[in-house]
Amino acid sequence: MTQQVPSTEPELAGVRNFRDVGGLPTVDGRRVRQGVLFRSGHLAHATAEDAVFLSSLGLHTIFDFRNAADQKLDGPDIALPGVRHVNLPLSDPADGAEFWKMVRDGDLDQLRAILDDGKGVARMVASYRSIVKERTGEHSRVLHAIAEDSVPALLHCAAGKDRAGVSIAVTLLAVGVERDAIVADYLESNAKHRRYRVRRSGSAETAYTPEVMELLSPLFDARAEYLSAAFDSIEETWGGVDAYLERGLRLSPQTRERLRARLVD
Repeated sequence: MTQQVPSTEPELAGVRNFRDVGGLPTVDGRRVRQGVLFRSGHLAHATAEDAVFLSSLGLHTIFDFRNAADQKLDGPDIALPGVRHVNLPLSDPADGAEFWKMVRDGDLDQLRAILDDGKGVARMVASYRSIVKERTGEHSRVLHAIAEDSVPALLHCAAGKDRAGVSIAVTLLAVGVERDAIVADYLESNAKHRRYRVRRSGSAETAYTPEVMELLSPLFDARAEYLSAAFDSIEETWGGVDAYLERGLRLSPQTRERLRARLVD
């Protein structure tokens, strides 16, 4: 079993799912450097105290993987002085807006229609596969930026689980982090204090019943099968991680070495 470094992360008041991925072990016996690569949910609701903490990290770049629909729902990130903000949507706004409106506002019959009988899980698996296969340009841009100068970096989406989860996983694969450690870090998003707050219209008696929450759970859980689907897509499409990084993300051996120099002790 992979040993994890004990967490010293803060529990931020307005930012969910924040953590430093430093300390994760690589296959050659090294570890990801502390204080250079962070992940979280969106920063739109960060408090003044949260902003002070985030500013103390010395961030160079924030990569925001949300789309226009996400930003309309939650708002733009707070501005941190001196920090570059790069918006790289990892999903199509037109694909998600109507679906997420149903999640927020749909009644039980509507939720059953779109999520019951494994449909919710299938949607998540398909999403993870597509983020790997169809968003090579975005992942390439992130990794090249980190290799050049964009650290410390914070990668986030809305919940900090799916789009940020895949992008963090890709980054960790590129520097040789153990696969089990990548999965373990991903599953940390299930911790109660990290989970995205599900917002539903209507009263608590009708909007958050046990059946409703069970139907919604595939969307808001971090499940190993989701990340495994992303890894499987790498194997099926490119034949392995090295080929994915070289042909899919256009990472030269020299760029990978610079990336390791930035991120690994």
